[in-house]
Amino acid sequence: MTRFAIVGIALLIALTVFALVDAILIDRFRVRGVPKGVWVFLILILPGIGAILWLLVGRGRKGTGGKGRRGVAPDDDPDFLRGLNFPPPGDNNG
Repeated sequence: MTRFAIVGIALLIALTVFALVDAILIDRFRVRGVPKGVWVFLILILPGIGAILWLLVGRGRKGTGGKGRRGVAPDDDPDFLRGLNFPPPGDNNG
């Protein structure tokens, strides 16, 4: 029974350390819910629950967050279309 307790405590510590380091190093624009500092505080105060909440709620996906430019398809991008070399209309030499 004590082996399970030791393994459980070790897993809880590992999860907490992982979540804490992840919360500290993540870009602030990817954080959801509350500010980054509050998440770090929650992970420290509530070791297991705070870490699980961080991974499920607070950690945004890589492509989400921030006010970055939304991707444009190549055929909708005027800069891309300007760079293409089309033959003149009516030129059938190719």
